[in-house]
Amino acid sequence: MKAPDPRRLFSITAAAEDAPDHPALLTDRENWTFARLAERVAAVAAEINPETDRYLIATNQVESLLRLYALMDLGIPAVLLHPRWTEAERRRVMGEGGGAPPVFPGRVKEGTGEDFSPPLALLFTSGSTGTPKGVVLTRAAFAASAAASAANLGWEADDRWLLAMPTAHVGGLSIVTRCLAARKTVVLDTTSRFDPRETAERIEHHRVTLLSLVPTMLHRLLEMEPRWQPPEALRAVLLGGAPAAPDLLHRAAERRVPILTTYGMTETCSQVATQSYVSRREPPREDSRQDHGAGPPLPGVEARIAADGEIQLRGPMVMRGYFPAGAHPSPFTADGWLRTGDAGFLDSAGRLHPLGRQGEMILTGGENVYPAEVEAALLEHPAIAAACVVGVPDPEWGETVAALLVADGPPPTEAALAAWLKERLAPFKQPRRWRWVRALPWQPNGKVERRKARELLAPKI
Repeated sequence: MKAPDPRRLFSITAAAEDAPDHPALLTDRENWTFARLAERVAAVAAEINPETDRYLIATNQVESLLRLYALMDLGIPAVLLHPRWTEAERRRVMGEGGGAPPVFPGRVKEGTGEDFSPPLALLFTSGSTGTPKGVVLTRAAFAASAAASAANLGWEADDRWLLAMPTAHVGGLSIVTRCLAARKTVVLDTTSRFDPRETAERIEHHRVTLLSLVPTMLHRLLEMEPRWQPPEALRAVLLGGAPAAPDLLHRAAERRVPILTTYGMTETCSQVATQSYVSRREPPREDSRQDHGAGPPLPGVEARIAADGEIQLRGPMVMRGYFPAGAHPSPFTADGWLRTGDAGFLDSAGRLHPLGRQGEMILTGGENVYPAEVEAALLEHPAIAAACVVGVPDPEWGETVAALLVADGPPPTEAALAAWLKERLAPFKQPRRWRWVRALPWQPNGKVERRKARELLAPKI
């Protein structure tokens, strides 16, 4: 069977021919069919200057989405800029893009020759390890990613996917591309910041069936009063972007929230491993699924663990490379696998278990400590609402384990917390430095800014 043409797959014009009367985009104020949306996108496309308008401050507003659709229809790679970046950050990134539309050379794929699929978008990594890097993602990569997601979740006639993630991040953009490829409905959250109460109302009002969240968003939904219960229509909630604490997953299971933990990155068009979907009638109920990690690699994805414990990936959804070419070290091995920089393992059932960034691993007294493991132990304590664990310099141990903590009510004493952890962690994994704060330093993508946490915990000299 011939694969769909990615150019047609991600075209609003083509979608309007295939499903003119199907709802394409819903907001709290407007309903757009594919036919109506295509008409409006055509008008926007007629005004686009390909030299300058490829740069898009990607807000979750209708106007921004119209321009994104127009760029896709025109075949112009969209350079997505985060709306919360400063002008200086935007200028720095746009400087990397150059004055003319960038030319992205193909990357040689082992055994297949050059990959000439045109780029769909240039996104930027979160910058958690330094300056954000441009990631070139092709139409073929997004098509493969959408097909892999559909192979697990399937599509149902009434599916509506809530876009509450920023479209400047691949987690948000991939909702747009998946729904466009399947001619399904995007429910657009046009608010600038996540509001759990408004989100819950939107899920109910628009009969949302699919939802993507990061753990922070799920935590805030579960903390609402009165208690939020997922409506029957909601059949799957993809949870990714950061490790989820066991307690969070347990509370979600108690509420029968149909959580599917997932793992992916900008360089892979979002998810590459996801817990297996059962059905709307049989949502996951047992928190024993916590033992399933991020689930098995999706169809078309190959995963392996390198000798040093790094997760490495291969598949048609992997990025072409970083931009500008040559400005960043190649993330590919000699045999064509993407080095993710994440540590993890594959269990006997073939499920992938990410353990966090390799660069975040703490080496203390010759022992390796993964922050995610310590954070999970801390978050089991009923008086701890949030935790971030990092390594800070230590003259004796090289690094020592340190924790930035947010209390849920009165914080426990250091002695009481130490006793709690003594039963759960080996001595070398137990934090030796603590600091209680009102809130963790979150990034716009829902991940903790670990460099800032490290600064807050570093010994004063």
